Amino acid sequence: MSSSGLAPDSAPAAAPVLPAAVLWDMDGTIVDTEPFWMAAEGDLVTSFGGTWTHEQALTLVGQGLETSAAILQEAGVRMSVPEIIDTLTARVQEILDEKGPPLRPGAVELLTALSEAGVRCALVTMSLRRMAEQVVSALPSGLFELIVGGDQVTRPKPFPDAYLQACAGLDIDPATAVAIEDSPTGVRAAVAAGIPTIGVPLLVSLVGTGAHAVWPTLAGRTPDDIAAFHAAHGAKGRE
Repeated sequence: MSSSGLAPDSAPAAAPVLPAAVLWDMDGTIVDTEPFWMAAEGDLVTSFGGTWTHEQALTLVGQGLETSAAILQEAGVRMSVPEIIDTLTARVQEILDEKGPPLRPGAVELLTALSEAGVRCALVTMSLRRMAEQVVSALPSGLFELIVGGDQVTRPKPFPDAYLQACAGLDIDPATAVAIEDSPTGVRAAVAAGIPTIGVPLLVSLVGTGAHAVWPTLAGRTPDDIAAFHAAHGAKGRE
């Protein structure tokens, strides 16, 4: 007891520590390009006399391009997998050139704030690297230290390969990072890699995907929110 008869003030709690890196999905997480992909898929299927519904398009959200191409072949597209991938990517890139990247609320603001706080960021996408570079070139410079594209990994999401490759490239333990994803496939990939994962759903529910937290939007989120999440779910939170 102090001389005043009151207990001494306790020391203030330490502020949560930021993660070693934040690993970002691209399509649907940073940019809302899913409608571009859906339009390109629909045009391709109908050019071969088939039909492509919105429900079918939703099954491709977050999938690797080779997986998506195989599904489009089943829908009647008589092209090889590489031809389908190149055709779809070229069309989506054309739309991006025409309209610019449609940013998701709060994504660039959080990216910028993390960069200013010294947090390393990587882009982990199933889109081809050339498309990822196109999107990144339209954002403020210096936000991403590393890009891992879908054509740079052996197995696509939901396998953990892309995220493990990003962690190896940054030379970090997956448990010390945070991943941000919008699709069930992407969430499962990040979780399988051992990365604390935030889901920010766009077109498909993330219920039951294993996301450690689900945020309705990134709008208004700050590095403090990322630090608090990682304190609860990251390496230190599990000690």
